[in-house]
Amino acid sequence: MGRNGLRTTTAAPVLLALAAIAAGAMSNADERPVDEATITKQRTLFLEVFEAAELGDWSPVWALEADERALLERYVLWPDLRAAYLRATLGSADNTEVDAYLDEYGTTRPARELRYRYALRLGRQNDVANFNDVYRSYYQGRGIARLDCLALSAEIETGNARSVALRAKELWLVPMSQVDECDPLFDALKARGVIDREDHERRYELAIEARNFTLAHWLGKSIDDDHVREARRWLAAQSDPEAFLKRVASSGDSSAAAQIVYAVERLTYRDPVAAARRWEPFKGSLELGAESIADVDRHIALWTARDGLDGAYALLAALPDAAQDLEVLRWRARTSIREARWPRLLGDIGHMPDAERSLTDWQYWRAVALEKTGNEAGALELYETLARDRSYHGFLAADAIGAPYPLDEAVSNPDPDVLAEMAGRADLVRARELFLVGLDGRGRSEWTAAIARLTTDEKYHAAILAHGWGWHSRAIATVADIGEYDDLGLRYPLPYRGEFERSAGAAEIDPTWAYGIARSESLFMRDIRSRAGAIGLMQLMPATGRRVARALDLPYRGIDTLTDPSANIRLGTTYLGQMAERYGGNTILATAAYNAGPRRVDAWLPETGPVDARVWIANIPFNETRAYVRRVMAAEAIFHWRMTGETKRLSEQLAPIERADTRLARLD
Repeated sequence: MGRNGLRTTTAAPVLLALAAIAAGAMSNADERPVDEATITKQRTLFLEVFEAAELGDWSPVWALEADERALLERYVLWPDLRAAYLRATLGSADNTEVDAYLDEYGTTRPARELRYRYALRLGRQNDVANFNDVYRSYYQGRGIARLDCLALSAEIETGNARSVALRAKELWLVPMSQVDECDPLFDALKARGVIDREDHERRYELAIEARNFTLAHWLGKSIDDDHVREARRWLAAQSDPEAFLKRVASSGDSSAAAQIVYAVERLTYRDPVAAARRWEPFKGSLELGAESIADVDRHIALWTARDGLDGAYALLAALPDAAQDLEVLRWRARTSIREARWPRLLGDIGHMPDAERSLTDWQYWRAVALEKTGNEAGALELYETLARDRSYHGFLAADAIGAPYPLDEAVSNPDPDVLAEMAGRADLVRARELFLVGLDGRGRSEWTAAIARLTTDEKYHAAILAHGWGWHSRAIATVADIGEYDDLGLRYPLPYRGEFERSAGAAEIDPTWAYGIARSESLFMRDIRSRAGAIGLMQLMPATGRRVARALDLPYRGIDTLTDPSANIRLGTTYLGQMAERYGGNTILATAAYNAGPRRVDAWLPETGPVDARVWIANIPFNETRAYVRRVMAAEAIFHWRMTGETKRLSEQLAPIERADTRLARLD
């Protein structure tokens, strides 16, 4: 039994409950219940006209039959359709039409989005009266720079330059380039002497602290030549830190202490050995406090450890007590793992705070260290405890003692009344419909806002609904948010199974591995984009997608291809197969390369080998990639069990890590 007794051994109650509530879903804007056939027709009509509306063409709506248009107007997404059209035609739209829409739908998300764009248009067109009405009613005091600057510019034009000075300087004193709408405001205040040299100096210092040296250089031109020269020194330290340090060392200039420290830190990322060599002569000559010197020493020591270089542990251990923070303690332990210094590792883990020491990864490595040092009873006790945890280290612990993985599938037995209540909530209905018509991003925003108002039990039932709709990302995220980890059907669904099996087969890889990658990359969101620019279900960079598509002789239409689940799965599994081939079938290296890129993984390979795969994973330099590899491996084991009913042990994949040239030499 799980939380609130909602566990059973069959999925039938869930399916029956979902079917029972489908016909009673609240789908119309006026919240009248409709049957599934009607709402399906509404979705179809919406999809027929939405693309044109987004382009500012309302004629397809007018072309509908009267009864079809009436049906569409009762659809819960009718406000979204109207808002899409008004956004597209906002430049020429009549204010009366926009105001009427905002009056009718003002509390909805599409209306809020439209109002913001409307306010920008009014401000940019210098429609002061209407802009002020909207701004003061909805945006004043909310800290939206674009609108604040437009509002203050309008005040200046009325002769109130002095009255806006304090508010304008808050917008000025930021360490980055401000939005374009602020330029006229700043120019006007500079011309009036309100923004003066002192304000430029204050912003200059902020830019330096934020390492925005390009902005600092620009600001320096409005101060004096000394500030310009200082900004240029910062830029030189940033662009080529080693050359900068050589130049400063030869000139004997000790006035650039801050730039020297910064240059050493920059150089450390690329070459910690060179950084240590360049740093040593400066340590005694610069007027720096012990804390500042320790910070640089800590930085060098950590990157020496991350790069797996000799002497890393000695550098970490030599740091003063004040610098022995959690990250240092972690890398002391990882270095001990890499060097197989098991007694030392026990001490490293023992020095960690209780909360850190109790994490499954350190408990696993503590068990290994106990086993290696002859304390088999202590190791067995830890392994047995960890083996009950459904995780990478839990599975490794189970492998160590031959225990089964905790993969018994517990599925949901929801309360039909609560499920029906959630299905009828207007906010969840809106979220669902946005997802089902392909407006996934908007749907996620609506879902997040709706879920925030629910109890834990209601959230769980909402997750069951999302799973039934095929909206797996929301189901996974929601059950994780409430700490519900036992329903593997919700947490590890099998969407697009046919595509995954076909594409993985063509790429000669296991579909369960591809599933593990997709879940870790996107939670099966077809439209998601990362900050780095990766797109789609398997998070492919556009250049990678284009290259793989060309190799497969597949049509490639950029974002349209990458957001198409079938195409994305085909491209992603093919690329994953290419990474597997690159690394001789080693899925650990291929997984790491999928996340961090093959060039980085090549640089992380041992100079001499082979290395225990567990040790190599524990010492991956990037926290994100280390966690990613472990997450994918655990997910693959779960997906394999869900698809086959068989246990695929992690130990079966732990082939030693070595360089390709080493493998080839061994084959010869």
